[in-house]
Amino acid sequence: MLTSEQSIVEFKSGRAIPDRLTQSTHRHYTEYAEKVLSVYHTGIGRQRRELHRQIESIFADEPDCPIRRIQAFCKLLDDKSVYQTDSEGKAGKLRLQIFTEAGRFHPLVEQRDQLFEYDEKRIKTQLSGKVGMPWDQIEQSLYSDVIAFQRLERFDGYPNAQALLSRYNVAQLQACLYRAEGMVVSATDDFKTILRYAKLAHLLHDIVRLDSSKYCITFSGPASVLHETRRYGVNFARFLPALLACKGWEMTASVKTPWNKPAKLILSDKDGFSSHLPSPDEFDSTIEESFAEKFGTKRNGWQLIREGEILHHQQKTFVPDFTFRHVDGIEVLLEIVGFWTPEYLAHRRETLQQFRKHRILIAVPEKSLREGATIGENILVYKTALKIEPLMEVLERIRTENKNY
Repeated sequence: MLTSEQSIVEFKSGRAIPDRLTQSTHRHYTEYAEKVLSVYHTGIGRQRRELHRQIESIFADEPDCPIRRIQAFCKLLDDKSVYQTDSEGKAGKLRLQIFTEAGRFHPLVEQRDQLFEYDEKRIKTQLSGKVGMPWDQIEQSLYSDVIAFQRLERFDGYPNAQALLSRYNVAQLQACLYRAEGMVVSATDDFKTILRYAKLAHLLHDIVRLDSSKYCITFSGPASVLHETRRYGVNFARFLPALLACKGWEMTASVKTPWNKPAKLILSDKDGFSSHLPSPDEFDSTIEESFAEKFGTKRNGWQLIREGEILHHQQKTFVPDFTFRHVDGIEVLLEIVGFWTPEYLAHRRETLQQFRKHRILIAVPEKSLREGATIGENILVYKTALKIEPLMEVLERIRTENKNY
């Protein structure tokens, strides 16, 4: 993703309008995109700064290309690249050794004469022998710990120029969401897929059914809940490409301008943005995936079902993460709360109270209990993973109570 420094957004009449390259206005950018892709495809072994300078030169004569747009292209290309790194800290030690030795022969000249006796070529050969490394390898390794001097090892690239331009447009949308305070999505066709992606992005949400096939998902934002705009805003940004991959939705995000004024970012699936993401993963998080793998499809007469039915109470909606169905017919629902705030858990308690006729278990992080946020009975506490034994005890207790009832 881009950084805020590479973001281009126009704020006009209360609307946030991120930079977008369109076929009607920027058709010639297809040729630029082909050229910058070629720079990286043929740039193996070159320094990052050299690649960036060549990208800048490609756009040098383009009147409609602000510096932030060039920087954004460089960032998107770098995101698909693997550069030489110095994880063991050898570059600093090598520099110290080379500079210490070379300092004894200062000044160096291209050709020795009566005034200067140390020629550069001979001293380089001498230093190479002492270090035990060819001079061209020394030059490549000398500044490998400095980002600008790192050399390109691999470029995974984009399928074509259009893919790079599409990724640019989405990246500018994402960068705009870094300052989001909240988001509202109305969904029809891919409601459950959108909700699954939202959980994967750890977005705090509330669901209201508008009619038999349309839902409104309200996402709490960083400024409204956490007072940490950037960190949680990144979650909104990560969620966006997933939303773009779905059908039948409209989105309105409330963002802050650089002058702390409110603005709206409005999108829908009809706006023509293309997502680079594949279909959603089967599970919302590693916590759920690990739990499902350990539990298996059946255990002690209990069958594990992914999500199960959507529950409705008046306009409120609840979608469990898992449904446990026993052979005797009893069902227990499980929701796993990962990212949370005390306010969110309190609101969740109110929502679940409306669905109290259903048997619902809530799994919460241990940290939430330390901070005093409780959500009633049938709570499972986990640190990094849900444990099977405590869950089975609760399931059997609920089944016994149901029999006695």
